[in-house]
Amino acid sequence: MPSLPDLIRESAKCYGKYPSVITEKKKYSHAEIGLLSDRAAAGLAAKGVLKGDRVALYCMNSAEFAIAYVAIIKAGAVVVPINLMQKPAEVAYVLNDSTAKGLIYHSLFKENAHQQIGSISSLEFSICIGEEPVPSSLGWDSFLVNDLQVPTIQFEPDDDLAAILYTSGTTGRPKGAMLTHTNLVANTQSVVKAMKWQAGKDKVLLVLPMFHAFAATVGMLTPLTCGCAFIPLQKFDPDQVVRTVEETTATIFLAVPSMYNILLRIKDERVACFESIRFCVSGGASMPLEVMRRFEDKFQKKVYEGDGPTECSPVTCVNPIGGLTKPGTVGLPVPGVEMSIVDDAGKVLPIGEVGEIAVKGVSVMKGYWNLPEETAASFMGEWFLTGDLGTEDGDGYFSIVDRKKDMVIVNGMNVYPRIIEEVLYRFKPVIEAAVIGEPDHLHGENVVAYVVVDSEAVSAVEVRGWCRDHLGGYEVPKKVFIVDELPKNAAGKILKRELRRQGEIERGVDLKG
Repeated sequence: MPSLPDLIRESAKCYGKYPSVITEKKKYSHAEIGLLSDRAAAGLAAKGVLKGDRVALYCMNSAEFAIAYVAIIKAGAVVVPINLMQKPAEVAYVLNDSTAKGLIYHSLFKENAHQQIGSISSLEFSICIGEEPVPSSLGWDSFLVNDLQVPTIQFEPDDDLAAILYTSGTTGRPKGAMLTHTNLVANTQSVVKAMKWQAGKDKVLLVLPMFHAFAATVGMLTPLTCGCAFIPLQKFDPDQVVRTVEETTATIFLAVPSMYNILLRIKDERVACFESIRFCVSGGASMPLEVMRRFEDKFQKKVYEGDGPTECSPVTCVNPIGGLTKPGTVGLPVPGVEMSIVDDAGKVLPIGEVGEIAVKGVSVMKGYWNLPEETAASFMGEWFLTGDLGTEDGDGYFSIVDRKKDMVIVNGMNVYPRIIEEVLYRFKPVIEAAVIGEPDHLHGENVVAYVVVDSEAVSAVEVRGWCRDHLGGYEVPKKVFIVDELPKNAAGKILKRELRRQGEIERGVDLKG
């Protein structure tokens, strides 16, 4: 298996003149990205970056993010992307935990970055992209102007790390998933095969944050390694998305379910702007069937749902492009990946039974950074335990029932929030929905629903009435809260842990204890 730099250099050699990164200001070819990342890699080596060192990247979606990312791995180092939504203390944790030697940041985040420079003992240098840097940081533009020797690194792709991606921990501190060159190379190649990317033709619109595993692998690394292009947008704005698709004739659209839901509000006369799109891909969270149906009806574009955790680089499965799709499923395993449904003892369960989704393959992470016990607990032999509850059907298609930790137990009966959410989305006034459980001394747990609606006239009583008509009695939410919006992370995924925390505050739980 080649290293990531080998694969990117080969792509630049074969597809040098083809567009690679398309922004409002400039269209970069694969050859230009190769040249700029080589210069940056040489600059990093001159700053003392050695093979295996960690360099943090704190930047929004842009060509500079891609150049810096590739430069770090060309220098033999390990890229540590920083979540742009994190507060200074959380950024400090990631920098300290990874013992980052360097920090490349955009000036938009200079206040957070400057809090770290000088206070993180491992940091030896920082580089600022954008406006003139403070004296303690180097300037990105001047950093790229050099005739230094590009380092020659002898990679061992199966063992050498390319990236450490910190997962947004639901409890405790985030864990750093260690992804090797082989992990990421294998996953990009699986994506190309499964999604049938066309070199020199496909252009993917990338509005998901590039520090996120889905965006980094599918949206950035895949085009960089297969002669395609990506179009980075810094934020999700429906009008800008539609306008950019039209202006760039993008062919592939990546998004999470909440983004598809918001795009449904686009005026009908703007729908034609999506004409160039070959297909859409949804990941990051389960796609409500009603949202998929409405989107496909309105835009006349197929949405292929897939899945995969950060720890698997991340893509494990997707509905086959141009083949048989099964709405409500996350499709078939991509090439090089095996999936199975197992019980708590690791026994493979029969077709149709609910169990935990386990994954095996060359794209599965090496482990969690400096966390051997957590690493051991997440594996059962060669199989990585995803924490997702799901089923497999007779055709080999997998469905996600829910997160294992999200399952609610009412009077000893398993209740899967996703099933309730699907029913809520079918209630016309409901725009978004999230269901959680809260402790109850009589019933074990109660079902609680949070919904965003498009009409002030809709009451919680009516929402519960809809649920009573379409669900079993034990599945009907005990409480329904109508809210203005649901909490989401930077990728647009609904954060149920924030809803649980809100519920704890309402119940008077001492969160400091």
